[in-house]
Amino acid sequence: MFVGDILGRRALYTPDQLAVVDAGKEPHRPFTYSEMNNRANRLANWLRDGAGIQKGDRVAILAHNGVEHLDTFFACGKLGAIHVPLNWRLHWRELLALIEDTTPTVLIYSDEFKESVSHLVEYAGCLKHVLHIDGKGLPNSRYFEKTLSDSILRPVTTESITEEDIACLIFTGGTSGMPKGAQISHRMIAWNALNTVIHDLRHGDITVNIFPLFHTGGLLVYTMPLLILGGTVVLTHKFDAEQVLNLIQEYAATVYAAVPTTYQMLLSAPNWAEADLSSLRFCTSGGAPLPVQLVRTFNQQKGIQFKQGFGMSEFGPGVFALAPEDAIRKAGSIGRPNFFVDARIVDDENQEVGPDTVGELVLRGPSLCSGYYNKPEETANAVDNEGWFHTGDLAQRDSEDYFFIVDRKKDLYISGGENIYPTEIEHVLYQHPDVQMCAVIGVPDERWGEVGKAFVVLKPTATATEEDLIAHLQHHLAGYKVPRYVEVMDELPISGAGKILKRELAKLPVKHG
Repeated sequence: MFVGDILGRRALYTPDQLAVVDAGKEPHRPFTYSEMNNRANRLANWLRDGAGIQKGDRVAILAHNGVEHLDTFFACGKLGAIHVPLNWRLHWRELLALIEDTTPTVLIYSDEFKESVSHLVEYAGCLKHVLHIDGKGLPNSRYFEKTLSDSILRPVTTESITEEDIACLIFTGGTSGMPKGAQISHRMIAWNALNTVIHDLRHGDITVNIFPLFHTGGLLVYTMPLLILGGTVVLTHKFDAEQVLNLIQEYAATVYAAVPTTYQMLLSAPNWAEADLSSLRFCTSGGAPLPVQLVRTFNQQKGIQFKQGFGMSEFGPGVFALAPEDAIRKAGSIGRPNFFVDARIVDDENQEVGPDTVGELVLRGPSLCSGYYNKPEETANAVDNEGWFHTGDLAQRDSEDYFFIVDRKKDLYISGGENIYPTEIEHVLYQHPDVQMCAVIGVPDERWGEVGKAFVVLKPTATATEEDLIAHLQHHLAGYKVPRYVEVMDELPISGAGKILKRELAKLPVKHG
């Protein structure tokens, strides 16, 4: 069996090659491909024999980055089970909705999220087994490492797995509320790895991963392609600029990916001046346009070459790439489509448009996801009859076939590389008894690119303050989704059709409270 058993193949070809370094632990914990494969086999044996996990069942994890994420992913791959990494930034009520939708029977968690897990165990009847990574754990919770050491070490294979079976769910923001689980197949992972190798990677490459492993950036941009290729992935617990610079130097990283916000933070790190980054062949930036001055600063001070990337949870995520030599000449461009990706820009009639004409970006190729979990209607709406995935992004291309994103999905804004959907926030605001009307938009922010601002009209005689509304949002939403600013207004601008004119709100000055 080769589909799903990536570590089994790697342990056959390069058993003693360094595969993963868990730099979130002290001291750092290194693992060869043979050791990683043994861990995955032990966990897979327990999941099957101890927890009854079979092909198609879901196994969830709620934890900061660590080797345990990859243990779970690869153990699920051997069983044909579905890995469900949960966003640890979410409120426990949001997590509960995802748990109830995906119905995992096993949940693995780290101590930081013990309180949330206690609520999940109380309210989610599907959770039969919980494993803690560190700390004492909840009552009836098993210690992850002891579970591995107590489990039998024997190869696990599931011959019925095909390339179309689902390996994991990556949750992407939903414009109407709960995030959607993009179904990532074994086929999608393999073709994305091939695209990434063609454009980016070489044998022996090493990366430092700062993206959370519940995110397509953490699991699929370089981590999976490199582990398929036989490279080395250094995992950070979470982003720390000073540590990242040290890790790049210590492990002689050759490629590194981040978002513009975190590159700015590297410049401000206390060890930036003395950091030796000469091992880096290039850095990749995605999530937002990369400022030209940032490119120049990294190049002048550290000799770093930049590549601009573009991808999404549902496709790739290796979709477009802008070569380093074009970073300044084609500033603002996402580059050209990767080798096995077809890209077009179409009008409202789904007809392709020519250069310098704005339309919707549509994509086709074998690195497309298999729709959204438990959402057949949204799946059907995403892909047309010819197999083109409609991104909802407005784009244009120039005469040299370089693509540019002109506008993003309606109302979406990006804060620190995270997609945030105002509709979800507005839905929570409307749950407050004093709110009559509201609208949320993204406004510019020097550090995060954009942050949220909510405009609220209160009901007559209502007395809620801006602080009250923020507290209400914090009670229901993850912290990064809560708008930085809330402004109470007498009225909102309304169109003749009765729609709130968000473009008019965007023109208003930001009141820093």
